[in-house]
Amino acid sequence: MRPRTLHIRLATLAAAAALTIPAAWAGPLPEAATSAAPEAGVWTPKEVHFVYRSFTSKYTCDGLRDRVRSMVLKLGARADAEVRTYGCMHSRPEPNPNVRIKMHVLQPASSDSAATVPAHWQTVDVAAGRDPAEVAGECELIEQVRDHVLPLFTTRNVTSSITCVPRAVSIGATQLKADIMVAAPSVRSAER
Repeated sequence: MRPRTLHIRLATLAAAAALTIPAAWAGPLPEAATSAAPEAGVWTPKEVHFVYRSFTSKYTCDGLRDRVRSMVLKLGARADAEVRTYGCMHSRPEPNPNVRIKMHVLQPASSDSAATVPAHWQTVDVAAGRDPAEVAGECELIEQVRDHVLPLFTTRNVTSSITCVPRAVSIGATQLKADIMVAAPSVRSAER
């Protein structure tokens, strides 16, 4: 390759990087940001039967119940969410533990909706503030929650990068974020 051609290619790459890198440092685009403007929401009942299938991490029924309840509350379910186990045979880790989730989630209110609550969009990161090794061990659970539970919520801008390898833990391979319609903080504190 001639030196002149190499110089032009390097200059082109540098120009492309100069245009791309500042945009990456700027963070998410405004439409992906959490909305602070209040909106009206209405609590809507949802129910799902959840059968956990895994090659890597096993749970007792109570352990799965507690973990799933924690996740649905983090995703914005009303504080009275019920997560109940069924079909459990042992007090040790089950091969396929089952839970039934009954919860209320916020949906946008229509103009004729009664009993609306103030709501807003909030970015929820399932892995935020948690030990990366613990999150990696929950890869299959997070993947199944994404597929079977998250669709019950009002979401936008869902970002999912989940690479589960059977019988292996891959730190950093599990990410799940979404903007979710949640109740205003004053409503959440009144629920407790």
